[in-house]
Amino acid sequence: MYVYLIGAGPGDPGLLTCKGRKVLSEADVVVYDYLSSEELLALARPDAELIYVGKIAGNHAMKQGDINKLLIAKAKEGKVVARLKGGDPYIFGRGGEEAEELVDAGVPFEEIPGISSSIAGPAYAGIPLTHRAWSSSVTIITGHEDPTKPGSVHNWNALARSASTLVFLMGMKNLPEIAARLMEAGMDGGTPAALVYWGTTNRQRSLASTLADLPDAAVREGFTNPSIIVVGDVVRLKDKLDWFEKKPLFGRTVVVTRAREQASESAALLAEKGARVIQFPTIRIVPMPDYAELDEAVGHLSRYGWVVFTSVNGVRFFRRRLAALGLDARALGSVKVAAIGPATAKAVEDMGIRADLVPSSYVAEGVAKAMLELGMKGQKVLLPRAKEARDVLPRALREAGAEVDVIAAYENVPSEENRDKVMEALEEGRLDCVTFGSSSTVRNFLASIPLDELKKHPGVRFAAIGPVTAETMRSLGIEPDIQSETFTIPAMVDAVCAAFAHKERA
Repeated sequence: MYVYLIGAGPGDPGLLTCKGRKVLSEADVVVYDYLSSEELLALARPDAELIYVGKIAGNHAMKQGDINKLLIAKAKEGKVVARLKGGDPYIFGRGGEEAEELVDAGVPFEEIPGISSSIAGPAYAGIPLTHRAWSSSVTIITGHEDPTKPGSVHNWNALARSASTLVFLMGMKNLPEIAARLMEAGMDGGTPAALVYWGTTNRQRSLASTLADLPDAAVREGFTNPSIIVVGDVVRLKDKLDWFEKKPLFGRTVVVTRAREQASESAALLAEKGARVIQFPTIRIVPMPDYAELDEAVGHLSRYGWVVFTSVNGVRFFRRRLAALGLDARALGSVKVAAIGPATAKAVEDMGIRADLVPSSYVAEGVAKAMLELGMKGQKVLLPRAKEARDVLPRALREAGAEVDVIAAYENVPSEENRDKVMEALEEGRLDCVTFGSSSTVRNFLASIPLDELKKHPGVRFAAIGPVTAETMRSLGIEPDIQSETFTIPAMVDAVCAAFAHKERA
């Protein structure tokens, strides 16, 4: 029985504390808010109970009193509960109230601080809240109360006359009144002021103006909650120190079509470049229903001269069969190993083996060419791979005199997870790029989203990881706008960045 009040941070999943991540990954129950991202929820145990209690203006999934009762009830079931709250639980997060209720109910708890959006949002927009030349203090204020009501808790005269940077949270609805009250109390209408919307996330937008003009600018530019209001001379530094919104893919929406097991590298690299990533795993990697054939081969590896891996998934499922048979990498003995590219070679290395061959061209043709140069006549080769795959490699090896056992280690099946998000971005004109990491992702993408629908949105660009994928795209009616010279995920991401470097955002 235990409850952790965890600060989820301001939105960027990388800003969750190490302690918060550990507790979140071990909890039995996760009770989360509106601002909790998919990336953070993915850290929870697969069998953890996820309960949404989000609250946004005018729309409460659950009232605060009921949230308190829920935390207590789940804890008294003997469970470890992670209460995931945006920002920091104790900074306008009502975490203090939840903690009091837990204490009164005899439930042990712990508060794990989080990085507050009041600090991180402005920082990501290039606004340091304190600066030796401009401000030596900062005041964080709730903007949620009605500033016109009698007996406001805010001392507007003190706020207006201080040299402190003012940060208002949850104040967009009251922005005109906030600005008016500060100016009535003596603050100069020309004081620099800014808004930061969805700070630290790939949805971030920011606006610098003056206190007098900020309300009209907010309406004109369409700023709504969740936005932070910053008032003070430190806003003058915004243009100079803005770093997040200058990332090469900032403001771009990019779709990753790889299977979820493989998509993490692509998604992380694209997000690092500032993109909003929609994971649309058009294929799902599933095990074979029967492994008798592969187990026979894995149990008698000494028969083979070579084992050839053409994907990370091939390595992953091969390794599983080794373990299932009570074996490990030592079973490969004197068998030589070929890997199609560096990512696959890394997976082989993680198994405890260094690949004997990694071709300079990371496609099946490259593997075939490199192996043929070594002489394959009379060699026996094991090729554990996807159930459906191109015949280029085994055909070339057989023609060179090798005996090749092609055995299915896993299967690619269609998936439509997050299709609605892709269609929404497409129809709203927010979709900038779709990346394809294999021919199967192209085919499955078009099976889910027809070519005729794509043609209605000519602004979308398409990226291919290599020539084989690009050729599949052309054969199915999609022109590959972007293709990397090196057939790896990092190279494809770099090519996407280069393609959008000089392209104006809509």
